[in-house]
Amino acid sequence: MRQWTARQARELGGLWRHNAEWWWRRRLRIADWVYALGLAPFVLFLQILPQLGLVQRLLAALPRHHEAVFVLTSILLLGLVPTAMFCVTVLLRRSRPMWLLGLASILLLAFGDFVPAAFALYSYAVHFDDRRLLAGWFALMTLAMGFGLDVSGITLFVNVSMFLVVPTTFGLWVGTRRQLVDRLHERAERLEREQHLMAERAIGAERTRIAREMHDVVAHRVSLMVLHAGGLEVSAPDERTADAAGVIRTTGREALAELRGILGVLRDDTGAEAPTAPQPVLADLDRLVEEWRGAGMTVVRTGEGLVPDLPAQVQRTAFRVVQEGLTNAAKHAPGARVTVDLRTEPGGLAVEVANGPATVRSAPPPVSGFGLTGLHERVTLAGGTLTSGRRFDGGWRLRAIVPIDHHTGTERGPR
Repeated sequence: MRQWTARQARELGGLWRHNAEWWWRRRLRIADWVYALGLAPFVLFLQILPQLGLVQRLLAALPRHHEAVFVLTSILLLGLVPTAMFCVTVLLRRSRPMWLLGLASILLLAFGDFVPAAFALYSYAVHFDDRRLLAGWFALMTLAMGFGLDVSGITLFVNVSMFLVVPTTFGLWVGTRRQLVDRLHERAERLEREQHLMAERAIGAERTRIAREMHDVVAHRVSLMVLHAGGLEVSAPDERTADAAGVIRTTGREALAELRGILGVLRDDTGAEAPTAPQPVLADLDRLVEEWRGAGMTVVRTGEGLVPDLPAQVQRTAFRVVQEGLTNAAKHAPGARVTVDLRTEPGGLAVEVANGPATVRSAPPPVSGFGLTGLHERVTLAGGTLTSGRRFDGGWRLRAIVPIDHHTGTERGPR
């Protein structure tokens, strides 16, 4: 019983929603029919009312009954035709408003029928915003009422106020309120679209930041692990250790290849906001250099004239340049001598990582293709420039200039 009741309730709810949607889509057309059929009796009555005196005189003058019936039928048709025309123009009031305004003016002038005039002014004020044209039709209908109604000045003023001014004013209020609601809906939709766009941009920026940090941190550590495993495989005292080191090196290389695919999925080059900077600064360069020396790389660090209190963002950018240069040298030029040079120039902090040609043969390592691209974006965001290319001896040189005065913040790195 409970299931049957729940099923019946769901069916009734679905039927109600269907009917509500059907009515909402056709609400304007239904309103037109309601206005047309509801006002038609009043229009017909006001069309026949001025002709009652003519009917009485014709009935007194005509002795035969069938002629009186003919006259009554003619008068009734004269009332039905304008009423039918009024109903048709009401149905077309949003697409052909001039038809309703013109017919209302004619009926007001010829018969003193003020109902079509009141409704025409109200309808135009609600659905259209041409106030000059509305004022022109209002003045025309005021003159038509003055000629169509044989009344005194005070009565004419009362009629104009009740049947022309009040409908027009109410229509203006309804139309203004409708425009305000439509604009609020449009503004809400626009804000919603902008919010979705901002969310998409934030997601893209976060994906780019994650991809960059994964390359800077994870790829660096895995590359270091692969180099250590390779060195252990070559200098292992027994075959079992060499095999284990070879497994570690192969696993690390596979991890780098999988990391390249992950970076390709995460990265979004169509546009990204400034990423959140990592924490390492120039004070961590000694530790970085010692790690690569421990992996068997020959690294020589030089530099002079460094400002002791550089902005933290400048130091982080310089650290990432050195890290990327050392990683690339280890991957593409194993056994080569690497020089790391940091010095202060008039253009800012100059960071250069240079290496000679490879002296040890090895299989080409997995290449993500995002290292130099991400580094270039990082340096550009810091206001600097990045250049890279081959040297005359077959080696590679990576050079970045990061302006010091480009950063106006108070954040400072360690002295």
